[in-house]
Amino acid sequence: MHVTRPERKDPVSGQSERLLDTLDAAWTALTDAYAGLPDARLVQPGVVDDWSVKDILAHVTTWEQEALTHLPLIIAGGTPPRYAAQGGIDAFNARATQAGRRLSLAAVLRRRDQTHARLVDFVRGQPAGTFGGRTRARRRLRLDTYGHYPEHTAAILAWRERAIIGP
Repeated sequence: MHVTRPERKDPVSGQSERLLDTLDAAWTALTDAYAGLPDARLVQPGVVDDWSVKDILAHVTTWEQEALTHLPLIIAGGTPPRYAAQGGIDAFNARATQAGRRLSLAAVLRRRDQTHARLVDFVRGQPAGTFGGRTRARRRLRLDTYGHYPEHTAAILAWRERAIIGP
C-alpha cells in the first residue's frame, strides 16, 4: 500500500525527499507484507509468539506516536524521558500491546492510517537539515519508524510462508 504524498507548494529539500522516500519504501514493504489477508487472518495469533498482524500494527503505530510525541522536544534540543523510568522498553511494549488488544481491528487500522499520515506531514513540515545525517532527530525517527518496520515486515512474511508450507 504505497502512500501517496500530497503535493506541496513550498519546496522540500532533496534530503527531506530522500528521507520521505526511505520512510515510504519501508512502510510500503510492511503494508505489502499483509496485503490481501482477510480480517480473520489479521487477528490470528502466532505471527511472533502470541502476536497477530493486528498486534504488530498497533505496536508499529505506538512507536510512530512516540516519534511524534518526542521529535519536537528532540528538535528543540531537549531530551525525552527514558523508558527505564517506565520499567524499560519491554514493559512499555507490553502495556502498549495490551492497550492495542482492547481495540477492534477497524480501530487499529484507522489509527495506523491517521498516525502514519501525521508522521509524514510532520517530517515534511520540518526545515531542511532537521533530519540530516547523524542528527538526534534522524536517529529517533529511524529507530521508531523506517528502521523498525523491517523487523515486523520480515516476521509477517515468515509467518505467511510457514502457513503455506505447513508444519
